[in-house]
Amino acid sequence: MEDSYKHKGLRKQLALQVKEKGISDKLVLKAIETIPRHLFLDNAFVEFAYQDKAFPIGEGQTISQPYTVAFQTELLDIKKGDKVLEVGTGSGYQTSVLLEMGAKVFTIERQKVLFDRTSSLLPKLGYLPKFFYGDGFKGLPAFAPFDKIIVTAGAPLVPPDLVSQLKSGGLMVIPVGGENDAYVMKRLTKENESNIQIVSFGDFRFVPLLEEKEWGR
Repeated sequence: MEDSYKHKGLRKQLALQVKEKGISDKLVLKAIETIPRHLFLDNAFVEFAYQDKAFPIGEGQTISQPYTVAFQTELLDIKKGDKVLEVGTGSGYQTSVLLEMGAKVFTIERQKVLFDRTSSLLPKLGYLPKFFYGDGFKGLPAFAPFDKIIVTAGAPLVPPDLVSQLKSGGLMVIPVGGENDAYVMKRLTKENESNIQIVSFGDFRFVPLLEEKEWGR
């Protein structure tokens, strides 16, 4: 797993690009500059690793655009020691950003191939979240409540189970919508059990969290 001076230089350029697009959290930018994104892609596609673009990783999923990862992470306002639930492990890149910032991460992936691949890769890179294979729509009630929740795939609605697993004062960042894979990024602040504040932050493109028919189960 080579991480050369060239790779490090490309990461620095990527962090600068993300900063120029409006990301100001220094810890987020440091994580983007630190994490070897090329190791999350197949060797044949390493040349694409440090472009600010999403890229397919198989199973109909993508490694998210670095700017999108940075944007969601900045909205979460991560503090060291935060207990974070991540719905949609995917490539593990977002997971690694959260860990790099000092969060304690519980991450769920429903695609078995991706789960196996990522749960093998991340420990080799020194990243040790708690991995779970299953339906992220249901969250992890046995480990709740969480300080923060991040959903890394598009959802047609805000899952009530996830809201219930967020502690009072906690934040959730989730893309909601679904028109042509365009989703509105939303941040929920759980003031208390009966008061949820929601703020929208523009449109982003995501793969769906679940097939639409499955949400009605």
